[in-house]
Amino acid sequence: MYTAAQDRTLAPVRKAIERQAESYSAQSSPDRYDLFLCHAWGDRQGAAKELNDLLEDLGVTVWFSENAVKLGTSLVREIDRGLSKSRAGIVLVTPELFKSLNAQGIADKELSALLASDLVIPVAHGTTFEALRNVSPLLAARSGLTTGEELSLAEVAAMIAETVDA
Repeated sequence: MYTAAQDRTLAPVRKAIERQAESYSAQSSPDRYDLFLCHAWGDRQGAAKELNDLLEDLGVTVWFSENAVKLGTSLVREIDRGLSKSRAGIVLVTPELFKSLNAQGIADKELSALLASDLVIPVAHGTTFEALRNVSPLLAARSGLTTGEELSLAEVAAMIAETVDA
């Protein structure tokens, strides 16, 4: 079902989540998320919301700033909590993300935290990993998924949902 490159992307995350599942139970961590969605501010009403909604429709719990951060709370502190409560992360790589990373915005801080783990899946949407290498060589070095001619965002969401279903 998966290409070799897709399997290289998803297998390490799947294995790490399976190891986590052995040490956590739903009763001991009811407020954990399956995924943390790192995205550019400019994508929050577009591609990031679409990916979040697709994942949630598949039963995946997603920390998505548009839903998780309440008015009057500290965005940075809520992001920190979201990162600590998430089993894995997705970085939605778009042209907007490039702008955010270059400006050292919030997504830059999220990315730094996610790169410190092996639990990150980059998803290139509307761009390529080649373009990402110019902005974030460390993220571009990770295996990832790309939407476009071969995969739709819905198909990427389904692959990720299957991966985190541990």
